[in-house]
Amino acid sequence: MGAYKYMEELYKKKQSDLMRFLLRVRCWQFRQLTAIHRASRPTRPDKARRLGYKNKQGVCIYRARVKRGGRKRPVSKGICYGKPKTSGVNQLKFQRSIQSVAEERVGKACGGLRVLNSYWVGQDAVYKYYEVICIDPNHKAVRRDPRINWICGAVHKHREMRGLTSAGKKNRGLGKGHRYTKVIGSSRRANWKRKNTLSLPRYR
Repeated sequence: MGAYKYMEELYKKKQSDLMRFLLRVRCWQFRQLTAIHRASRPTRPDKARRLGYKNKQGVCIYRARVKRGGRKRPVSKGICYGKPKTSGVNQLKFQRSIQSVAEERVGKACGGLRVLNSYWVGQDAVYKYYEVICIDPNHKAVRRDPRINWICGAVHKHREMRGLTSAGKKNRGLGKGHRYTKVIGSSRRANWKRKNTLSLPRYR
């Protein structure tokens, strides 16, 4: 096994003495830093490389800190007007994962970069920490590389806002195989609508 494989196996045993100590020290360090900051190198190089990271110009890592827990409804004084369906403030669950929120915040902070992917690096009682792989679409080293220059196209601006990253697609329920037949055609709603719309073209 190579070094990256050993690192991967280590991360599969997060409750071992070694990993518990490492993660605790890292979380302490991340807590002292700002909510979004640039990391000089990936904390998990094996995971970063599997998600498309390359140690070259134009590719960088940003670390994001997001609060854990459910979503509280943002209403004044906890008063929900209208029908009983809209009542409730506290025990609501956000439709997307905390990881996709981390990607979105990094994408907003670094408007000129493209978000490629992200991965978990730690969590404590209050926060979850993610590292987001960002790519500079204007850098020549990226534009000349045929394996990554697809991200330079204008259609990939703010992929993270439109659920096109790996975490975003997971939240949309997309995937391949027999488990995902209900989302063929972009989404569950689109799939349902297509199958329940009566189409009567003039010449049929």
